[in-house]
Amino acid sequence: MRATASPVKRYAVARKLALYQPERLCAESVEGVQAARPDVLVVAAYGLLLPLALLDVAPCGAWNIHASLLPRWRGAAPIQRALLAGDRETGISIMKMDAGLDTGPILAQRAIPVTDDDDAASLHDRLAKLGGDMIVAALTQIESGTARPVPQAASGATYAPKVEKRETLLDWNRPSIALERAIRAFRPAPGATTVLAGESFKIWRARAVDGAGAPGEVLQAQGELVVACGDGALQVLELQRASGKRLDAQQFLRGHRLVAGDRFG
Repeated sequence: MRATASPVKRYAVARKLALYQPERLCAESVEGVQAARPDVLVVAAYGLLLPLALLDVAPCGAWNIHASLLPRWRGAAPIQRALLAGDRETGISIMKMDAGLDTGPILAQRAIPVTDDDDAASLHDRLAKLGGDMIVAALTQIESGTARPVPQAASGATYAPKVEKRETLLDWNRPSIALERAIRAFRPAPGATTVLAGESFKIWRARAVDGAGAPGEVLQAQGELVVACGDGALQVLELQRASGKRLDAQQFLRGHRLVAGDRFG
């Protein structure tokens, strides 16, 4: 819960490289970038549109390392949206930025599979490594003048809006596979939440299993914690009460009296 410098900042500080870190993008911020006289701009994981005045600063353009296979999942949360949708692959797009939201032409694109064990953290780390490798290759092309970005496909565009708090509350009326995907998409942050006996809990790990009952009903609380969904059931593997530690289901059941028929809200 403390502000921490990014790896880019730590790298720059350790090597005494110039570091410019404006709190917000304004005319003064653009002037600060202009003063550096950059040949090219590279953007990664930045959640706002850059003003045209900034995009035009560098003669070789502004390039974005975007964590999806554009035009699918344009926007702020492509990793989470891919997991929520059950996509079987995602990837990195190196895109020349324009005035739109992730609408610019693509220089390079590479796909990776999404596994059943992936969550937002594991997928982020794999994509970050891939994106780093791809932008180095892309900058070599840009420097040599051989970069030839192509327009994005005219169809297939989807949008990945920022995750809102209301989305993290599990709706037990939904199918169990949808809830399992949500838990993975919101791990490690902000976490998928639910309510039991008026108390808030976060569910960190779970898997979809067979089972039937009223949505939110505890079907099993002996050795395993299984909760009914709108279709199927969810075996809860790890959870955390608002004021407690993360516990696996067996540890939790030893310290919390739950019986079949109790209801998660």
